[in-house]
Amino acid sequence: MLHKALSGDKTYWRWVTFLLVLIGLGMSSYLWQFRSGLTVTGLTRDVSWGLYIGQFTFLVGVAASAVMVVIPYYLHNQKEFGRVTVFGEFLAVAAVVMCMLFIIVDLGQPQRLLNILRYPTPNSVMFWDMMVLGGYLLLNILIGWNMLESERKDVPPPRWVKPLIYMSIPWAVSIHTVTGFLYAGLGGRHYWFTALTAARFLASAFAAGPALLIILCLIMNRVSSFEVDKQVLQKLVTVVTYAMVITVFFVLLEVFTGFYSQVPGHMLSLKHLFQIPYMWLSALLAVGALIILLNRNSRSNSNALIAACIAVFVSLWLEKGLGFIAGGFVLTSFERVATYMPTIPEMMISIGVWAIGFLILTILFKVAVTVKRESV
Repeated sequence: MLHKALSGDKTYWRWVTFLLVLIGLGMSSYLWQFRSGLTVTGLTRDVSWGLYIGQFTFLVGVAASAVMVVIPYYLHNQKEFGRVTVFGEFLAVAAVVMCMLFIIVDLGQPQRLLNILRYPTPNSVMFWDMMVLGGYLLLNILIGWNMLESERKDVPPPRWVKPLIYMSIPWAVSIHTVTGFLYAGLGGRHYWFTALTAARFLASAFAAGPALLIILCLIMNRVSSFEVDKQVLQKLVTVVTYAMVITVFFVLLEVFTGFYSQVPGHMLSLKHLFQIPYMWLSALLAVGALIILLNRNSRSNSNALIAACIAVFVSLWLEKGLGFIAGGFVLTSFERVATYMPTIPEMMISIGVWAIGFLILTILFKVAVTVKRESV
């Protein structure tokens, strides 16, 4: 079916060309980093995790969010979700690939990744994170591709796919839970050392991922003859709304706990975070998105809905992809504030990884749209 991605109009090929250019720029920056080492990044002795790990953390959530279209269709038999389920699974595939690429570029020497396989350490959270991510990628490729192939041939899917579908549901929750444990297990980092870390990750994931899927579905409605049912979109909007409310509530819980307890480490982390302009932008975007989403009339308008979903996605990207890392590395062991600013090569490599993800997403979505259009 991949050959279906080799045909398209001028807009499609311009988009693919644009992504290839970004990938080329990112690759050239990565070759520079590979030769010179991580000295070309803004990472220091005190700040060993930066933009790369922040993007990895955010994208694990986007990958996990595929479960929000899998559960209604496969568990609750809501047939209307059948038109978007495969898109959620393909979104998860692209997101997990980006996660793995961000880990590779963060290592500096990618061959060191093999040490996890050569010398497995089951007592390490990093080992389990690699296992669950690899397994989740394989699950979504197998499920998505076989379900689409069955739809193209107009035959029932193979029997062995159904157990994989049921397995993918708790697996989706596990990938972001394990990622949360990576942070929460570091007792020396006040901002991360909380039992709410994994819960916050899951809540923000179930807001950001479906928000991106809604944006992609609305774009498909406009640029192709394939149309996603408005009823499905509104149900996804409901998921985004509740998940965003819970996310904001969890953040407020952290603020209350930090300042009411008067624990210096927790307070300093929060104070420093909100001295950074992008955290105020994240908060304003979250409030603005909720104003639109909680109003039934405004969220029924497609333009307002796109604006709200973009606001949700950008707000959570700023909070989790940038702010969460910054908050954790504020206090060093010497009780001083460490600063971190991504360098141009670091940003170009990150843009290149995102471009690879969107190229994969474009190809998979093109195949899925073509198959669904032909099977009508």
